[in-house]
Amino acid sequence: MTDWTGVRDRVLALAAVPGSNEVFGARAHGFALDAPLAAAEVADLEAWLDVDLPEDYRSFLLHVGAGGAGPEYGIFPVRREGSAGWHWVGELLEEVEPGIFAELFPGGADPTAAVAVLAERPFQEDFDDLADLDEAFEAWEERLGEVQYDPRRTAGAVGLCDEGCGMMAWLVVTGSERGRMWRDDRCNGTDLHPMRDTDGSPVDFASWYLGWLAAAEAACGLDR
Repeated sequence: MTDWTGVRDRVLALAAVPGSNEVFGARAHGFALDAPLAAAEVADLEAWLDVDLPEDYRSFLLHVGAGGAGPEYGIFPVRREGSAGWHWVGELLEEVEPGIFAELFPGGADPTAAVAVLAERPFQEDFDDLADLDEAFEAWEERLGEVQYDPRRTAGAVGLCDEGCGMMAWLVVTGSERGRMWRDDRCNGTDLHPMRDTDGSPVDFASWYLGWLAAAEAACGLDR
């Protein structure tokens, strides 16, 4: 079980350290955290999602905060919206249907479909007329977007973090990858892929968050 003792105080304390706003993303989150959720709120969230959250993220919500300061531009806050249920306050996440979280990750979309479309990318040397190239490229981008951003690609995962330039970080909550963090670089024409530590081991939520905190403290000249 992850020990979050003192972590909230460590994060909040960074706001008062001179120069801490130079840590990447700090100008967005300001080292501020939403209040933690109560146990009843987390239970209600899990009931709404129809999944048990990975232990480290669940305990983070209970003991550190419901969102705020964290890697890159911060952790998307999770909030109750009355009868509408829960949602994560972040780009592309407002309209997600709750049932999709309980589906098996990766989702029902064919993971090889994006690879096939990527291989069909038109190049200038294949066209005599630039107008034909532009038309072909526009059609190709539309097909790629439909395949890559099929909602089933991220079924069974929770979008937690905006990494900037359209990139995101996801926490998998179902299937064999449950509890692990995945990076979303689809905006760059690549695919979703698991985060790895320097030794190649998979990264879970706790190691991802605590690694960010240690790096932020080191950047601010704090020795832990």
